[in-house]
This record gives sequence, C-alpha cells and structure tokens, in this order.
Amino acid sequence: MTDSSLPTDDIDALAADIATADHVVALTGAGVSTASGLPSFRGEDGIWGNEFDPADFQYTRFQSDPGEFWRDRIDLHDRMYGDDIEPNAAHDALADLQARGTLDGLITQNVDGLHEAAGSEAVLELHGNAQRAVCDTCGRRLEAGPVYERARDGELPPRCADCDGPLKPDVVLFGQPMPDGPLQQAQHHARDADVFLAVGSSLTVEPAASLPRVAASRGATVGIVNLDETGLSKNADYDIRADVTTALPAIETRVRRHSE
Repeated sequence: MTDSSLPTDDIDALAADIATADHVVALTGAGVSTASGLPSFRGEDGIWGNEFDPADFQYTRFQSDPGEFWRDRIDLHDRMYGDDIEPNAAHDALADLQARGTLDGLITQNVDGLHEAAGSEAVLELHGNAQRAVCDTCGRRLEAGPVYERARDGELPPRCADCDGPLKPDVVLFGQPMPDGPLQQAQHHARDADVFLAVGSSLTVEPAASLPRVAASRGATVGIVNLDETGLSKNADYDIRADVTTALPAIETRVRRHSE
C-alpha cells in the first residue's frame, strides 16, 4: 500500500490526538512481526497445525521431558528466527515515538524481541521473549543463542549453571500462567491511557484483547491499525485498514508535525 492510498484524514486526526494526549499506549500483535518475515502462529497459514503441533509445546510436556521438548524447540526456533529477521518500519516508528516521549507504554504479544532491537525500552512482553532462556527452577535468565547452541551440541536439556535446573525458552508455554508483572503494568497503562493504539493484532487472544476495551471504558481514544477487521473495529474511534509498515511511519511523521 502506498502512502497516497492511506486514509490520510484518519491518520492525521489520530496523530493529532496522540500529539496532544497525556498518556499514549500501544499494543502490538503478530501483524507487526509478520511484516519482518516471521511466520504467524495462528490462522490459515499459521505454523500451529501446519508445521508444529501446539500439544508439543505444553508446559506439562516440558516438565515431564525437558530434553525432548528442547529437541522440538530447536526446529521451531530455527524456523522462526533466522539471521535475516530484523525490525521493520513499524517497530522503528514506535521506537521513535517512545524516544520523543510521546509513547508512554509499549505492550506486545510478540516474543521475537524486535521492539528492543529497534531501540524501544521497557517493553511489556505479555508472552515473554524467545531471545532469552530462563531456569525453570531458580528463575535465572540468560541470552538464548548460546543455550540453543548447547542444545544443538547435545545438551538436552541445557541446564542452569547456578542450580542445575532445566533451562527453558523464556516464553509462556501453553498451559503456563502469564507473568503477573507485565500484565498488571499493561492493565495499569490501559486504565490511564488517553489514546490506545492496537497495531497488527486481531484482538482475539486474551487477556491482551481486553486491554483496548478497558482503555475505551475509561474514555480513551482507541485507534486500530490492522489489515483486517478486528473484534473491536466497529467500536474503535479509528479503524485504519493498512499495512503497519506504511501506516505507523505515516502516523509518527504527522505526530512530529503536530508537535512542532
């Protein structure tokens, strides 16, 4: 989609609202990551059900046989995160908004770490981060790359140097509770938001899907940027059906103009 085909009136109005708001929050979903070349998990072309069985990534399976779990996880990691996966223009636009002090909260459903790679800070990762590993016993966190190398070399499962507990990818597995801290902070941002952006998310997976509804119930302006209709599209103040890599930079540019 070219810039000339964007809904410029809505983008300009949304940017004006962002520029004058006291508390702006963004929630990002899979549509932001797929624009960088990552395959989606869900949907018709999603890897769940097509390439991998979600049952193989249950937390109970990890607990019962962490070594076999890691053997399967290597294939998924290599399929998902190649060396050519980099932040895209949507990641960059959100990082720029945050660096300018305009974006107060950045929440993501994604686990790829691309927001941090783009320069964003204090990202609230609702489902964890696949670029880290964590000890399932003591909670020690470390970079995932060397841990995967150990697994490829036959250490199944890789173990914690501190307590010898099994390491696991630092992501929320099926059947595993979400970490309380990021979710509570995300809910706090939603309650305080003057403008809430939902970007590249179908808004179908809870509890993230409820966050813009919480913001709307407290009087926030809700803007959705997504290629397809979402469960909140009909009730949003702005429903921008566009490629996030085109729409987000356009919004960021207009925010800067309104702020000058």
